[in-house]
Amino acid sequence: MYIIQIASECAPVIKAGGLGDVVYGLSREIETRGHAVEIILPMYDCMRYDHVWGMHDAYKDLWVPWQGGAIHCSVFCGWVHGRQCFFIQPHSGDNFFNRGYYYGALDDHMRFAFFSKAAMEFMLVSGKRPDVIHCHDWQTGLVPVLLAEIYRWHGMGNQRVCYTIHNFKHQGIAGADVLWCLGLNNESYYFQYDRLRDNFNPFAINFMKGGIVYSNYVNTVSPHHAWEARYGDFGYGLGHTLEIHNSKFGGILNGIDYDVWNPQVDRYIPYSYTPIHLEGKAENKKALRERLLLKDDNKPIVCYIGRLDDQKGVHLVHHAMYYALGKHSQFVLLGSATEPSINTWFSHEKQFLNNNPDCHLELGFNEELSHLIYAGADIIVVPSNYEPCGLTQMIGLKYGAVPVVRGVGGLINTVFDYDYDQYHSPEERNGFVFFQTDQAALESALGRAIDLWYHQPDQFEQLRVQGMESDYSWNLPGEQYMKVYDFIRHK
Repeated sequence: MYIIQIASECAPVIKAGGLGDVVYGLSREIETRGHAVEIILPMYDCMRYDHVWGMHDAYKDLWVPWQGGAIHCSVFCGWVHGRQCFFIQPHSGDNFFNRGYYYGALDDHMRFAFFSKAAMEFMLVSGKRPDVIHCHDWQTGLVPVLLAEIYRWHGMGNQRVCYTIHNFKHQGIAGADVLWCLGLNNESYYFQYDRLRDNFNPFAINFMKGGIVYSNYVNTVSPHHAWEARYGDFGYGLGHTLEIHNSKFGGILNGIDYDVWNPQVDRYIPYSYTPIHLEGKAENKKALRERLLLKDDNKPIVCYIGRLDDQKGVHLVHHAMYYALGKHSQFVLLGSATEPSINTWFSHEKQFLNNNPDCHLELGFNEELSHLIYAGADIIVVPSNYEPCGLTQMIGLKYGAVPVVRGVGGLINTVFDYDYDQYHSPEERNGFVFFQTDQAALESALGRAIDLWYHQPDQFEQLRVQGMESDYSWNLPGEQYMKVYDFIRHK
């Protein structure tokens, strides 16, 4: 089978979040199963060119129809850690991808509408006819629209689309001017409720809604989040659209790359270890303390790794820090704030706790340090308000950092409570879960984890090992995506 992924990110060359990891990890998994995969990406000026090998011209004169005229583009080809990627570089005064950042411009809707059009035009003129086009998030939500309304009439009638939504919160809201730029000129047609019109703003189109309506299959990144999006508030207004298209909607859990996130082979940690030989875990804990100037004491290390924002439950991250310190534990935080007010708040806490031998706050992100924290920590807290899948808890499990999570999204599909889980045997349980968003709920789970570490160390070690033996690789998700591809190909 021949699959083309169209996305705004692919790790490690373009990475702003988990989307990049998924595009790379899934592509590699599909290739290992014997299928051909290509990835089409924007050519940002700020991407990591040092991760691209063999960059060369793939298509010099790509003219992309736009605003009644056309924009001249170059397409480059290179290999990102073995994955074949095509990078689209527009030559226009808009400087769509020469901004010094990936997202956050006022014209993001125009930038990614153009990218979607350019990707389709490149496939058309270069003769690429994949069995499946797999596109991701709002940035490429217009790809299936363009395929159905324009490109299938120009020799692309056999292509099928799988559309994966990683985050419903950002949907791509725009006005009718985008339609005109793309050559979708029948405004009244596209502004019908059952096509692109936003569910709540009758004067706006919704890229993500277009992706749901026009694609052959839609999924989000965990089974529980699919349920939340359809029946709860986490569809952010798209619940009714998902209900209408429920026959082609599901959830497939993300995987993580065990060639990168694996204490047995991790080059960023000083001591390797496995579930059978855990001695290296204790050595890494010691190394973490030395690096962060923490006191070498008989205490558990509780950690938080991730963004500091409302989605991640920042108020509970803050509470977990002081609660852990009050329970005779050490606390390590690695993360950057997405808002100035949160950054100020945690900068103040860092200053206040600077001389505390049991606490270290690292504001910012450091990939190398994150590996050492996973390897040195005993417990990892993931108190998210909203978490479509979550990768940190899966990484924590692999490194023997027992997760304490809030029961939302993919967290509830991957972490099974030590005391209360009714659906998994004691041998399958691997962490602690709480459900409310208040401090008492967090304390009920984190307190149980710390108490188990102190009072039943053998049981804690067993729980740690059970987590390390969980399989959250790309193996099962890869199999599920292949079934989806096969299903829509024969539809």
